[in-house]
Amino acid sequence: MLCVKTSAIGFSRKAKEINTDNNHLKMSEKEDIIEESQDELYEHHRIIADPKQQLLRLDKFLMDRLPNVTRNKVQAAIKDGFVKVNDENVKPNYKVRPNDDIVIALPEPPRETEVIPEDIPLNIVYEDDHILVVNKEAGMVVHPAYNNWNGTLVNALAYHFQNLPTMPDNEGRPGLVHRIDKDTSGLLVIAKSEKAMTGLAKQFFDHSIERTYYALVWGDVSEDKGTIDCHLGRSFKDRRVVAAFPEGDIGRHAITHYKVIERLRYVSLIKCNLETGRTHQIRAHMKHLGHPLFNDSTYGGDKILKGTTFTKYKQFIDNCFKIMPRQALHAKSLGFIHPITKEKMQFESELPKDFTDVIDKWKHYVQFN
Repeated sequence: MLCVKTSAIGFSRKAKEINTDNNHLKMSEKEDIIEESQDELYEHHRIIADPKQQLLRLDKFLMDRLPNVTRNKVQAAIKDGFVKVNDENVKPNYKVRPNDDIVIALPEPPRETEVIPEDIPLNIVYEDDHILVVNKEAGMVVHPAYNNWNGTLVNALAYHFQNLPTMPDNEGRPGLVHRIDKDTSGLLVIAKSEKAMTGLAKQFFDHSIERTYYALVWGDVSEDKGTIDCHLGRSFKDRRVVAAFPEGDIGRHAITHYKVIERLRYVSLIKCNLETGRTHQIRAHMKHLGHPLFNDSTYGGDKILKGTTFTKYKQFIDNCFKIMPRQALHAKSLGFIHPITKEKMQFESELPKDFTDVIDKWKHYVQFN
């Protein structure tokens, strides 16, 4: 298992300039003094060695994981202190061990428009010359951004497909016309041609794309079905969170239609259809309705919100959280008009195993308790 994370860190030393143009670590001839407290080294890659990793020279290990990088450049980066293992400087012949934490840090921050192709498997549901439909696993970020420069869906697309189109003012996100959150699983459509991107983008703009999500939410939802029509915008208290603004004077108009599929005493399985597609729409709307998504840490769903105080019940919830360590949300179906053939396209996906396992546990719990 390869774990890659990215963030900005700071340590300084005398070093040569390194950049990542054209997917290479490049060394300039000019010496540069990186003064402490003035310049930072920015973390471009963090690789956690597999628990079963066999002993392997560090330079060879990095060559296997960094695309289009020569051994000389990897060795130079190690010697100049741009590579650390477990927060320590090492030599190129250092043998990588299980669970080693390897950080590659360079004088300039990663660029948001730079996409490094990575050989990451894709679950392709449908493909032709113009579009691609994939079933994204939970845990995969859709496109590179701060703290997630690697291991994204876009990195995988760049490896498997050449010359994917990019929407204006959306550089660094080839093929994307929409996205779903990192810890949401399910279906996404990708544009493989300029004409397809234009046609799909218009359908999203017109809200004619059919998108159905399944969610497990806290509480017994009172109505069998309903519509949440409430503006959404960034919270004033925490910009990472989307807040509801019922008065409609702040944020953007957002509409979610929901229907209860199954009631499980303390939680409900619901189906949501998006009329609009705002950031965190279902998560924020259900929080506003008083029914946060099960194990949604951002919106308070990772706590016991309904149920008893018995230790046995608390242990049951903890076990459910371990089975599904993410918000219980899955993009189950996707419908649209093919941008080229004009054929009606409809795709369905099965709930992933963590989702079905948690539902089964709840069914067993309400039956025998």
